[in-house]
Amino acid sequence: MEDIILHHQFNYTDVDRAFWVKHLEDWVPQRVFDSHIHIIDQSYQLETVSEEMKRSYWVQELQNMMSADVAEHCYQTVFPGRDVCCTGFGWPFLGWEIEGSNEYVWKHLPLKNWNALAIVRPTWVAEQVEWLLSQPGVIGVKPYYSLIGHDADSRDKYIEASIFDFLPHHQLEVLNEHKAWVTMHVPKADRLGHPENQRDIKEIRKKYPDIKLVIAHFGRCYTKPHAEEGILPLADDPGIYWDSSAVLNPEVHALAMEHIGPDQILYGTDNPMFMMRGRRKWQGRSYTNHTSQDFYFNTNRESPEIEAGYTLYMYEALKAMKQACEQVGIDRDGVEKMFFRNADRLVADVAAHRNASTVI
Repeated sequence: MEDIILHHQFNYTDVDRAFWVKHLEDWVPQRVFDSHIHIIDQSYQLETVSEEMKRSYWVQELQNMMSADVAEHCYQTVFPGRDVCCTGFGWPFLGWEIEGSNEYVWKHLPLKNWNALAIVRPTWVAEQVEWLLSQPGVIGVKPYYSLIGHDADSRDKYIEASIFDFLPHHQLEVLNEHKAWVTMHVPKADRLGHPENQRDIKEIRKKYPDIKLVIAHFGRCYTKPHAEEGILPLADDPGIYWDSSAVLNPEVHALAMEHIGPDQILYGTDNPMFMMRGRRKWQGRSYTNHTSQDFYFNTNRESPEIEAGYTLYMYEALKAMKQACEQVGIDRDGVEKMFFRNADRLVADVAAHRNASTVI
């Protein structure tokens, strides 16, 4: 069959069709909820990504964003025969028009029965966050440390910030009042396991218990040592939710499933990045991305025969989840919770509070 254009440099090929049939067709549930996807029309990009920025971090080479219509086309292609919805948000960098991208998601995502998170700058006052949460389809926010200040050459100028530096208490108070969804990408080079991150998250849970706190990427725990340091100390809190986006390591999925359990895990992709072709390898606390495509970071190429068999990163992540479920013994009910019911329940809780608040 002919390749199908997905987005940017990424196509859907016979390799992907075969991988889906062999590993995923009989396992992926009929309903899929992607809790972590970037959706924004490319026209909202204010400045071209510099070559220095592309060299500084591999994700920056992949930040060609998808519109809502393109995202829908991609999901119809990569999840054949599935009913897919999502929680989407723009690209949280000041090289993009933040206000315009927020308006884009709340205008376009509800038309597809999808949900939106607003990107929030830490300088915004409580009334601005209050107004954002009143917009159609907006169920919460997506803060990010790069929104503290702009740096055209690096996303990580503020990586060592405190969570409260980019999600201040006056915003958290509003979010708690609205019982809103917050997808938290934790800072620090040491990831979730850093003592300050652990302390800040526990403080958020104590002071703002009604927030739907979703820790993105399992706390950026892409290796087992990071997962042991970051996930285990927080695993007993039933009010923390975790999205699986960008995690390819089956050991991390298994650790999360075993210690958190399937009731608090939300499936996510981090697309469009995970439509890239290739695979990831781990050694200790580090990982290496392999791809057949021509990116700055792709310096450690594998043989043409191996590269010819690469599938989408998101398919590799799905296979890792499947492997972890089998290892831990997650039953079908647990799989369906992670893929759809958990996220659907959180959205319903936010909507119920909004509806109750508007009753006169």
